[in-house]
Amino acid sequence: MMLRLTTAAVASLWLGQTANAATDYPLTLESCGHEITLESPPERVVSIGQAPTEILYMLGLEDTVAGTALWINPVLEEFADIDANVERLADDAPSYESVVATKPDLVISAYEWMIGPAGVVGTPEMFADVGIPSWTMPTECIGKSNHQSMDGARTTLFDTELLYNSIATLAQMFDVAERGDELITELKAREAAAIEKAAALDLPDDTTGVFWYSSADLGIDPYVAGVNSVPGWMMSKLGIANVVTSEEEWPTVGWETIVRSDPTFIAAARMDRRRFPADDIAAKRAYLASDPVTSMTEAVQQGRIIEIDAHAMDPSVRAIFALEALANQLAEFDLSP
Repeated sequence: MMLRLTTAAVASLWLGQTANAATDYPLTLESCGHEITLESPPERVVSIGQAPTEILYMLGLEDTVAGTALWINPVLEEFADIDANVERLADDAPSYESVVATKPDLVISAYEWMIGPAGVVGTPEMFADVGIPSWTMPTECIGKSNHQSMDGARTTLFDTELLYNSIATLAQMFDVAERGDELITELKAREAAAIEKAAALDLPDDTTGVFWYSSADLGIDPYVAGVNSVPGWMMSKLGIANVVTSEEEWPTVGWETIVRSDPTFIAAARMDRRRFPADDIAAKRAYLASDPVTSMTEAVQQGRIIEIDAHAMDPSVRAIFALEALANQLAEFDLSP
């Protein structure tokens, strides 16, 4: 059965977890529909996904990270030296064999399409069969269905309480609840400050935006952020309407449809990944400026193209940093009526 919790329940859960300074083991947790039990704090962890890896670094747990995989952007600058000494199993999806070969006592994943019922790395049962518990961040399965596509669909608007729950749970696993509390407090303060700054901008009620992640090929329908996605959350917090109304996390929407909505700004993802030509931010900018359809938008003609780290468009601590950057950029546009 898939775990379904309300935002209020999630908040209650992580507050309860961090109320006690020490973790009692054995610790049993539910993870996207399956249970894991930890007999003691993990000592060797494989982290599949940039989001959980950077959280582990922020919690001071880098010595436990035996391997990482699935990176979209460079690691946060303050952790560059740390990350350079951690084995990169793969820039994209690692093989099941490479994960098991590191002999971890825990595998952490950011996505069910990595470790889940149809995981490209493996299923929870495959890891359980060799005695390795696997845990997926609750940002991936609470208020979200992953059965229809790789990216899935969010049935409710993303909420940062899911992110804070992920941090608190990781801190509980490793018996560092106090560090988790400190990190959550810092991130909450930054989130609140960004929202306050945006509120002071007095944006017009008709301010709209679209977040372009990439495209399988330049010129065809782009992958853009759905209404309940992380970028959807950013826009809702800043008083901006998303021109995309699909519940899919990253639906493809035709440029003609987007242009008809004439968004106030276009946020384009920058990334190191080069799976598609449109992964290159320079290619994105060139296309927007030269295509006869996209070049007619107010956003392009007024130079309202905002570059955002691709990873910040996923459930991660960078989403809060991007919220700050978005508020700062909107202030530079001077959209006040």
